[in-house]
Amino acid sequence: MINPIEILGLVAAVLTTAAFLPQVYKTWKTKSTESLSLTMLLTFVLGVLCWLIYGFLIDSLPIILANFVTAISGFILLYFKFRYKR
Repeated sequence: MINPIEILGLVAAVLTTAAFLPQVYKTWKTKSTESLSLTMLLTFVLGVLCWLIYGFLIDSLPIILANFVTAISGFILLYFKFRYKR
């Protein structure tokens, strides 16, 4: 039987991760990072990495998946922030 709590976690993971992807896409298309705060990005990525470690420690697939994908997105935005610096 599928655990409804895990389903809720997976739905939350998909929604919160998907919400971040349009920013990555927009930044990639426009090649503009002026509106992205470096401090916010660094703090965000650090927080996501902490969540990822936490997910491994408690063996939570939704937390691991969501934060793995979100960490990659965060690193991509950091890369863009330095690459498209004006």
